[in-house]
Amino acid sequence: MGKLNPRVSARLRRKTRIRGRLAGTADTPRLTVFRSNNHIYAQVVDDDSGRTLASACTLKLDIEGHKSNRAAATEVGKAIATAAKEAGVTSVVFDRNGYKYHGRVKALAEAAREGGLKF
Repeated sequence: MGKLNPRVSARLRRKTRIRGRLAGTADTPRLTVFRSNNHIYAQVVDDDSGRTLASACTLKLDIEGHKSNRAAATEVGKAIATAAKEAGVTSVVFDRNGYKYHGRVKALAEAAREGGLKF
């Protein structure tokens, strides 16, 4: 395997540091975000049992136009809040996965809060 991009390796170091402090339980699962160049993904994970309770991404949603902007992230945030409620989850811990709490990540988090998730 080749050498990683310095930005990617820095994000992975931040991710490791964050995951040392965060853990999703059955009572308060972890809402984790992954951001690629073209899409954004969100999952609600119970780390104790190793199960994904709910998920949403721009691949599965019917979104007009670009799927890598704040508007798309807002739609994913609303969708993950709805899916989490259907799974019986109301409170989560937010895992930004090493990304800055800014732009698409912030838009997703705020939409999930408006959708009824508490974190």
